[in-house]
Amino acid sequence: MPLIGRLASPPAAGGSIRAALENFAENFVNEVVTTRRGAIVRLIMAEGPRFPDLADFYYREVVSRGLAGMRALIELAIQRGEIKQHGLKDFPQIVVAPAMVAVIWQGLFGRHAPLDATAMLRVHLDLIFGERRAT
Repeated sequence: MPLIGRLASPPAAGGSIRAALENFAENFVNEVVTTRRGAIVRLIMAEGPRFPDLADFYYREVVSRGLAGMRALIELAIQRGEIKQHGLKDFPQIVVAPAMVAVIWQGLFGRHAPLDATAMLRVHLDLIFGERRAT
């Protein structure tokens, strides 16, 4: 929940939405993908259909709040002109999809082919915001 709470907070004055999402991605990798929290996410994904009350609880307490925070950041980025694709506000799942891929990949295949989830998430943000220019 602290991670979701930080997502719901708007970026600091003058801060870009991209920087806020990069920070979220790094925190997600450090606090979920590379910890036992990732196992909880995989467990809910695997067993949620068999235990709908568990899935409902996780959706209500984590997923819905995360999506609302992500949608708010996307809408702000669109208003500021940082994101050009207006339809993204209707699908905040697109922004967080690589984080879920990282959780699944690390749990299933990480011992064979470790994934640099932070780098992957940065590339994903390049696709959304445009490639970052070297300064």
